[in-house]
Amino acid sequence: MSESVSRRTLLGAGAAALAPQGTRAAAGGKVKFGLDLFSVRSQGWTPMQHLDFAAKWGVEVVHFSEVRFLGGLEEDNLRKVRARAGELGIEVEIGMLSICPTSKMFNKSQGTAEEQLTRMIDAAKTVGSRIVRCVLGSSADRTGEIPLEAHIENTAKVLRNVRSRVVDAGLKVAIENHAGDMQAREVKTLIEAAGRDFVGSCLDSGNPLWTIEDPHLTLETLAPYVLTSHVRDTAVWNTPQGAAVAWTRMGEGNIGMEDYIREYAAKCTGKPLSLEVIVTGPRNFNYRDPKFWDAYRATPAWEFVRFQALAEKGTPRAAPPQVSREAGMAREVEDVEASIRWTKAFLEKV
Repeated sequence: MSESVSRRTLLGAGAAALAPQGTRAAAGGKVKFGLDLFSVRSQGWTPMQHLDFAAKWGVEVVHFSEVRFLGGLEEDNLRKVRARAGELGIEVEIGMLSICPTSKMFNKSQGTAEEQLTRMIDAAKTVGSRIVRCVLGSSADRTGEIPLEAHIENTAKVLRNVRSRVVDAGLKVAIENHAGDMQAREVKTLIEAAGRDFVGSCLDSGNPLWTIEDPHLTLETLAPYVLTSHVRDTAVWNTPQGAAVAWTRMGEGNIGMEDYIREYAAKCTGKPLSLEVIVTGPRNFNYRDPKFWDAYRATPAWEFVRFQALAEKGTPRAAPPQVSREAGMAREVEDVEASIRWTKAFLEKV
């Protein structure tokens, strides 16, 4: 039996012989355990180093969420990444950032949105990814001269323009709820407007809190559309001005991550549950200021009350201490490894 077949067999059976002592790779066959490489964004690793790190921890799906983690879109490089992933029994997913031509995040210097997305479709075919993950933008697109509804329609138009390329390639496009850009019902609107036959959700569990949304509501709304995911824990609590949100290691938040994973495993069976570990200090959402609501005029009260209920359960968290760049890089890896341990241990119970 070859090394790659042996590893794949072990992972498929939920064994953990190749994972570090004290961890296990089993997910009960319900979800694929994955890692978004933004989790180790500061390390400056090559794609092969990324894959080797993932293999050491028994990761089944590696999500190259940005081109920089892949090391480029050259065909030779992509074939080498595919080959190494195959040797390790790892599934590859790739992604990019904004495909909305009117978003403040969109990089016009790289060509039209259609051109950029087409390059990623071709890259996905070469590297063996089933999906291309992309985003609309960020919270900055909720306000400004162009309303969010127009950004959503502009993104849907780009997707419709490349539909034949995506379908012919046998791929799908996964839209992430990203950096506070869209609430769940808005992502659903975008997917339906583009065409759910080739567009789905890259469901992020941390970003809903940046849109004053309960992530359990996000999961309930988008579960039928899920293609892949980014998962991290979050702490949320009340402040005199509104609420504060801080991303945490897995198992250290107060949003009910255990119930979230159980529900994801039940509703998104077979899909990747990929950690995107980001540990941050508090971000304030001063919703008692009337101007705050300029970005959320369409948010139903019943949805916001669910967010409030989570905040009421929380207690204030201090920001992580400032450290040197080297110490920060080490802490980043420690956060990821601690989160992997917690998640694997919990998945064994699911």
